[in-house]
Amino acid sequence: MVKLNKIYTRTGDDATTGLVRGPRRKKNDVRIAAYGSVDETNSFIGLARCHTGKMAKLDAALARIQNDLFDVGADLATPGPDKQGDDNPPLRITQAQVDWLESEIDRVNEALDPLKSFVLPGGTPLAAALHVARAVSRRAERDIARLMQMEKLENLPLVYLNRLSDLLFVFARMANDNGKKDVLWDPGRFSSSNKD
Repeated sequence: MVKLNKIYTRTGDDATTGLVRGPRRKKNDVRIAAYGSVDETNSFIGLARCHTGKMAKLDAALARIQNDLFDVGADLATPGPDKQGDDNPPLRITQAQVDWLESEIDRVNEALDPLKSFVLPGGTPLAAALHVARAVSRRAERDIARLMQMEKLENLPLVYLNRLSDLLFVFARMANDNGKKDVLWDPGRFSSSNKD
């Protein structure tokens, strides 16, 4: 019988956590918050995938994004400048990964009904889950922006999260029958002057 490694290490019981390199950081450190929000985004995308059903291409795209988000997390967990000739160079997010997001946004957006109002999160269960993932990805972007104000960091993780939130928005519209089942904002509908 194979003995499994223990999941818990007790090393974080002092409210610190380890990065790929460098000293341990407090668990509420802005860098930890940034890749934690990326992990939350990834988890909500996993939840959305439970609703993709027969949308195999969408599911495959979301699987690719989940893998990319691990790359973003690895990038954020490896502070400091990269060294020339490093035998184990750190994993960094690449422009090609951002370019793929942009091509997906353009491809999906082409088939959507034009927007006539702001879209409320909702519609189908898949669309609602994608909207949650979109909102969390925006938080991850804000956390990365905060980190960039405090530490030297390449901007590609931030750019990736920015494009990802746009892609998740158009994916949510696609999941709402290419926008036909979008729940639209109706300004003032429930204001006191519009009592039913």
